[in-house]
Amino acid sequence: MSGFQGTRKPCGDDITQAESTQKPSKRVRCQQELRTSGEPCCDESGTHREVHVALKKFKQNSIEENFASFPPHITCQLCSKHYKEPRILPCLHSFCGQCLYKEIERSGTKQNIECPTCQRSITIPEGGVKAIPRNLHLGFEVEVAGCISKFGSDGEKSCDACIDGSTGPAVVFCCTCHHLLCKPCHDHHKRNKILQHHQMVGLDKESLKVLPSIMKPITKRFCSQPDHEKEELEYYCATCQLLTCRDCTLFLHKDHRIDETCNIAKVHRDAMREVLVCAQEMTSKLTEAFDANDKMAEQVGTSRENATLIISQAFEQLHQTIEERKKALLSHVEAISLSKTTALALQKEQLMKMQDEIDCYTEMTSLILQTHTDHEMVALGDLLPTELKATLKKIENVSLTPNQSSDIHVSLHTDTLIKELSIFGDVMDSSPSPSQSTWSSESVAKVNEVYGVKVETMASKGERYPYGGLQVKAELRPKSHDGAVVPGEVEDHGDGTYTITLTPQTAGPHQLLLTMDGQHVQKSPCDLYVRREYNTLCNPDQVINFSGGVAGIAIHDSGDIYVSCCSDNSIHVFDQAGQQRRTIGSSGSGDGQFRGPRGLFIKGDVMYVADCDNHRIQKLTTGGQFLQKFGQFGSGQGPFNKPFSVIVDQRDSLIVADHSNHRVVILDEAGTWLSTIEDNDHPFKNPYGLALDPQGNIHVAAHGSNCIKVFTPEGTYVRSYGDVIRPSEIVIDEEGYSLVNEFGGNCLSIFDPQGNKVHTVGNLNAPRGVLLNSETGSLYVTNSVGNTVFKFNL
Repeated sequence: MSGFQGTRKPCGDDITQAESTQKPSKRVRCQQELRTSGEPCCDESGTHREVHVALKKFKQNSIEENFASFPPHITCQLCSKHYKEPRILPCLHSFCGQCLYKEIERSGTKQNIECPTCQRSITIPEGGVKAIPRNLHLGFEVEVAGCISKFGSDGEKSCDACIDGSTGPAVVFCCTCHHLLCKPCHDHHKRNKILQHHQMVGLDKESLKVLPSIMKPITKRFCSQPDHEKEELEYYCATCQLLTCRDCTLFLHKDHRIDETCNIAKVHRDAMREVLVCAQEMTSKLTEAFDANDKMAEQVGTSRENATLIISQAFEQLHQTIEERKKALLSHVEAISLSKTTALALQKEQLMKMQDEIDCYTEMTSLILQTHTDHEMVALGDLLPTELKATLKKIENVSLTPNQSSDIHVSLHTDTLIKELSIFGDVMDSSPSPSQSTWSSESVAKVNEVYGVKVETMASKGERYPYGGLQVKAELRPKSHDGAVVPGEVEDHGDGTYTITLTPQTAGPHQLLLTMDGQHVQKSPCDLYVRREYNTLCNPDQVINFSGGVAGIAIHDSGDIYVSCCSDNSIHVFDQAGQQRRTIGSSGSGDGQFRGPRGLFIKGDVMYVADCDNHRIQKLTTGGQFLQKFGQFGSGQGPFNKPFSVIVDQRDSLIVADHSNHRVVILDEAGTWLSTIEDNDHPFKNPYGLALDPQGNIHVAAHGSNCIKVFTPEGTYVRSYGDVIRPSEIVIDEEGYSLVNEFGGNCLSIFDPQGNKVHTVGNLNAPRGVLLNSETGSLYVTNSVGNTVFKFNL
C-alpha cells in the first residue's frame, strides 16, 4: 500500500484549498505569453494551450518520449523539476514547498519574499510554508506525469496493491485508485461492490494514450495517525485549521471547533462562486471599459484629424492672406516707384526745355556781340537782353531740386506680428464645459434698470477656458403669463468671459436662463425676483389678522412665516398664503415657554427668540423643540433687562438688543459673553431692532434716541442717520437700503446706503416687526395696534 499512501493527505497538513480544482487565473497565469504572442493561451474551459499541444504530441510519441515531453507548467521554476508538494502564492504562482523554504532562507527575512515569477511582494503567513495553501490540482497533474513515467519504464511493472508483489506483474492501471494492479487485485476490484465501478486501462500503448484524459483526482483521503489509517479525513478542525478523522476529533482535537469537511468545502465553494460572480461582473465592467477606451481612442483619432484639419486650414488661410498682402504691398511699392519716376521724368523734360531756350539765347547773343556793328546793335536795342532776362526769371520761379524723394517707407511691424504668431492659437486636451462654467450677477434686479451678469467659461477638466467665440445666450422669463421675455445683450471679451445685460420690464418672479452652445451653464435656469422701486410702495397687497399683539417676524427656508405674539405668549406659524399652520410655546418661564416674546431670528432649522419679560434668549428648532437658553434678569456680563431683538452674524455670534440696559450684547454660539457695545461718546437709549448691512456693520434702532446708530462688528462707532420717531425693528437689503419701522410715527421709512430718506410708507399702526424676503419680493410689517401683518409685493 506504499504507493497509495503517497497520495494521502496526512492529518496536520494545511487544507485551505484541499477540495479546490480551480486553475490559476488566465490573466495572471498567461499574461507573459499573451503579451508576446498576442493570442490567448487558455481555451474557454481554462485549460492551458500547452496542455493540448503536449497531449497531442503524447499520442504521437513513443512511450519513452512521453515523460520528457509532458507539459512544462508542472515544472517548478526554482528547481526546474516536477513539482513536489506545490504551494500556491496569493499571486497564483506555484512552487515546491521545499523551494519556498530555500527562497525564504535566501531572502533573509521570514516575513515576506518576492515571487520569483512576477516579483510581487508576498507576505509569509505565521505558520511559514506549511501555512501556504497546497495546489492539489497541480499536484494531481504531476501525479499524472508520474503515472505516465511508470508506463514508459522497461520491463515488468509490479503491483502497487500487493504487499510483496508475489502474485505476478501488473496488468492494468486503476484510474481511480492510481494503482498498477496485478490480475488477482484486478479480479478483487471487479468482485468488490465499492471498487467494481473504478475505471481500468491496460498497459498497452493505445491505453496509455487515453490515460491523461480519463485519470481522475483521488476524492478520499485518509488519516496518517497511527491506528487511524483506514479513517477518512471527514472533519475539519477550525481551531488547528487541519483536516482530521473521526477518532482524532475525540482525542487530539477535543473541545476544538469541528465541522464536516464537506461543509467547509461547501463554504469555500460558495465563497469562490460569490467572488467568481463578482469577478465576472467586474470582467463585464472591464469589457465595457475596454470598449469605452477603444471608442474614446477612436474619438481621439477623429478629434486629432479634425484638429489637424482646422489648424491646417487656418494656417493655409493665413498663408494665403499673407501672400495676398505681400502682393498688395509689392504692387503698392511698384505704384509709388512708377509715380515718382514719372514725376521726375516730367520735371527733367521741363528743365531740358528751359535749358534749350537759354542755349538759344546764349548762342544768339554771343554771335551778335561778335558780328554786329554799332549801328546794328543800336537797331536791335534791348530785345535780346529783355527776352533773356524774362527767360532767366521764369527759370528762377521753377524748383531745380528733384520734385520726388527717393524714400519708399515700409511699415510692417514684423516683431509684433511674429510675437502674435508665436502665441497664435492653442490646443487643449479639454473642451469648454457649459455645466462647469460659472456666472455671477448683481444681487437685486429692478424694473427698467439694467441687470448685469458675468459668465466665465470653464473647460471639461475644471480649468479656465481662455477663448471666446462661443454662442452665449441669456433670457429673463416672467413666471406669470402677462410679462414679456427679455433677451440679453452679450459682449464677448475674447478671453472666455462674457458680460450680459438685461433690462426687466415687469416686477415679480422670473426665471433666468443662461446657455452656452445650446447647453445650460451651471445653476441655470434659476429663479430671480424683479422688484419695483421702493418709492412705488403704498398700500399693502395682503392683510393677515391675528388675535393678539404681534411683534417680531422671521421666515424659514421652506417659506413659512413665524410671528411672535405678546398677548398669548406664543409663536404663530403661517404659510405664504397667510394660512396659519401651527403655534409654538405657551405662557410661562419654563423651557420653551415665553413671556412677552419680541424679536425672532431663524438660521437654518434653528430659531432664536428674544423672550423679553423672561429676560433671556431662547434657542429652539423651527419645529418648536427647546435647545438652549441664555441670560437672566440683571446687568453686567450675562444678564439681560428686557431683550427686544436678537440676530446672528456670519461668525454665528449672537447680537442682542438689551433694551432696558441701553446696550448691545454680543455672545458666541454657546451663549458665552464676548463683548458689549456701549459708546459713551455716542450714547443710545433703549435699543430695539438690529440689522447687519452688506459690510457687516451693526445698525441699532435706538428706540429712545429716535435715530439709527451704526457700529463696526468690533463695536466702533461709525455714524448715525435717520430722523425717526421711536424706531422699532429694522431690516437692510442686499444693496444696503435700510427699512425702519417708526413705532411712534406709524410708518415705515426707507433710507439709501448713505442714510438719506428716499420713501415713507404710511397708514401703519404702531409697527414693530419687519421682514424682507428678496427671493419672493415680499415685505412684511407687523402692526401691534390692530394685530395685523401687512404684506407688500415689491
